[in-house]
Formats: sequence, structure tokens, C-alpha cells
Amino acid sequence: MDLALELIHATVQLEQPQADGTRTVGTGFLISSPREDGRPRTVLVTAQHVFARMSSPEARIGYRTPNADGSWAYAPKTLRIRADDGAELWTTHPTRDIAVLEIKAPREFARAALPLAYLADDATFSAYQVGPGDEMMALGFPRGLSANSAGFPILRSGRVASFPLGPADRFPTFLLDFTVFPGNSGGPVFITRQQNPGALSPVSDAAPGQGFIAGLLTQWVDLNRERLDIGVVTHARYVREAIAQLSAPPPETEIAETAPAVEGGAASAEAAAETP
Repeated sequence: MDLALELIHATVQLEQPQADGTRTVGTGFLISSPREDGRPRTVLVTAQHVFARMSSPEARIGYRTPNADGSWAYAPKTLRIRADDGAELWTTHPTRDIAVLEIKAPREFARAALPLAYLADDATFSAYQVGPGDEMMALGFPRGLSANSAGFPILRSGRVASFPLGPADRFPTFLLDFTVFPGNSGGPVFITRQQNPGALSPVSDAAPGQGFIAGLLTQWVDLNRERLDIGVVTHARYVREAIAQLSAPPPETEIAETAPAVEGGAASAEAAAETP
């Protein structure tokens, strides 16, 4: 199966109705990350601000079910994201706008979750020589819209618009030249074999072959209230780190005695970015 189709099946709409009749909407996708003892585990990945903007304990996750005639039906389910006292049930990356939540997905969706190995790291970008001008694809639900009544995400594309792309610890995000709307946040950004036919090899569960997830969409660029039609993508490496936190003991909290120094540099698009 082509990676684009695999990710379409693994991508879901996240929403929470508000008292004024509107909805808070975002995008998430599913990753299969077995526990250390080998037991299966399905992890929902999204942007942290998507959950943060949902104040009630329960949201809805947009599952889809196949019908006997080959069609699909939209079948959203309740997703618990906060405890009764409002405490967050998701895990947040310590420095990036990424949230992960272990979920019990329906069997079809648990099978659709992509292996952890599909998440790129610095070596992936180097091995496949990803650079400015390369086309990537993104899945999401712009302004809460889906591709059809079955609730499938909308697939769009854009070109890498920044350099350099790594290393991720120095450049944790990169730019994508395409229009971002509210509802796109948390959606996967990926590259397929069809886009780079000479660089990618046949797929396996152990390593990215037919393509890989480059990151997730977390922001758009807005300068003096003028939207520049540029998306900000957070590297998939940080998704890996957030998932690893699910099994790690909580770190000890330390209070800094002095404020950290601010590193100088040119005015950047990242500095002007806003969350959709």
C-alpha cells in the first residue's frame, strides 16, 4: 500500500463542541509503538495546542468504519483527554508543540497505525537528501472540513521552503510552502516514493522505504497580521521523543536561579509563527 493511503487511514479528526455552537478542531494520526515487553500499543499524535484548547474532559476522535458494500461511514467516538479535575491525560514534549496519548482504538484503526520506524530522524533526511524545493504532502481537516461524509482527511502538498533542514536539535522546525488553516494542526507531513522515485526503496516495517513521516504541522507564519501561506513543520524526531516519554519515569523538577540567555540571530519566519 502507498504511504499516502496508509496515512489517510491512520489520520483522524479531533474535535470538541463549544458552548457557543462552534467546534475546536485539530488533526491527529496513529503510531504503533509496542511496549518494552512487546505488548501492542497505539499512540495518538497531535499538536499540544490542539488538546490545550479543549477545556472539557472529553473530545471526539473521528474513526471511520467500512461497510459491506465497500463504502465507509463516519463513526466518531468519545476520547478522554482530561481527568475530572481537569488534569491533562496526554503527554507533552518538554520543548516542542507535540502531544501523545495512548488510546484503545477499534481493531481497524489499531491495524492502520503506522510503525514507529516511519518517523524520520536526522539520518533519514540525510540518507534521502531531502532539501529545499522537495515536495511533501500533508493531511488534515482545514477549518474542520473532511474530504467526504465518511470523514477522511484532505490531502494537500507543498514544497520545502527553508534551509538547512537539520540537524533537528539546531533547527527543530522547517517551512513548507502551502496555506495552513485552523484544523490542520497536528496533521502528518510526509514524503513518498512517488515524489522522490530515485531516492526511496521498497517498504518494510523495520525502516522507511516507500516514504516516511517528516514531521507534523504545528504553526503557520503570520507577519503583522498578514498570513504568508507558509506552514511550520516540527521534525518527527520530536514525536519519537514524546512517545518515548510514555514509558519513562517523570523527570525531577528543578527551579532555575537565573533566566536563560537568548541566542541572537536574524529575524526568522519561525519567530513570526502562530498556531492554527
